[in-house]
Amino acid sequence: MPTIIRLLLSTTLLVASAQAEQRQAYNRQSPDWLQAVGKLNVPGVQYKNGYGRHQLENCSGTLVAPRNSSHADTVVTAWHCLEYYRDLSKPITFTLTPVAGKTLSREAYRVADGGGMYADWAVLKLYDSVSTRQVAALEIHPQRADMQRPVTMAGFSGDAGVGADGAVLTYHASCNITRQASAQSESNCSAYKGASGGAVIQLSAEGRAQLSGVISQGNNQTLSIYVPVSGFRRLLKQHLN
Repeated sequence: MPTIIRLLLSTTLLVASAQAEQRQAYNRQSPDWLQAVGKLNVPGVQYKNGYGRHQLENCSGTLVAPRNSSHADTVVTAWHCLEYYRDLSKPITFTLTPVAGKTLSREAYRVADGGGMYADWAVLKLYDSVSTRQVAALEIHPQRADMQRPVTMAGFSGDAGVGADGAVLTYHASCNITRQASAQSESNCSAYKGASGGAVIQLSAEGRAQLSGVISQGNNQTLSIYVPVSGFRRLLKQHLN
């Protein structure tokens, strides 16, 4: 193959790859409200043929609190992240990574969940709260997200590319809701395994970041399914500090 054709093909592939990847890694220029999205480590035991296999489920979660709260101790995540959590002697760990400071790790426990993939949400409480001066928790969207306005999807995707095997927070800004329903909604946002339990965020008319949904599943490309917070908002508010 002539050299010029090889170069053209390489350039085309690089451009296509750049266009395909819509996510960004969190950095100092990213919106501060993304700091509320943390990494969730859940020790679990999965039984097969009578034998238990220990595993560590790597997911995401979002720190939430009422507006103007001084502290936050509530985390929203996905039910399936906790599906195999049985040994209560081993804590769930929630870790936040503020850009300007050290990582903040807190142990957490489950207080409510949807009970299955049909309602793939869960609520955790932290044993020790986080000061909102350190990390600004997200407020809950008071209604259902507006399909006519963009959303941001954020979590710790475990892909080897931008996600760095789940080591960094990645987010897809200005993606769109493509189908809306009370139990599950769809978007063209991009996320990978590990982002489950992460945030779907929409800005209010005043520019405040509001948690609108919880990442549930997807195809790693242009389809991500999430659970709207509007479906469990009343129960969630019962657990807010």
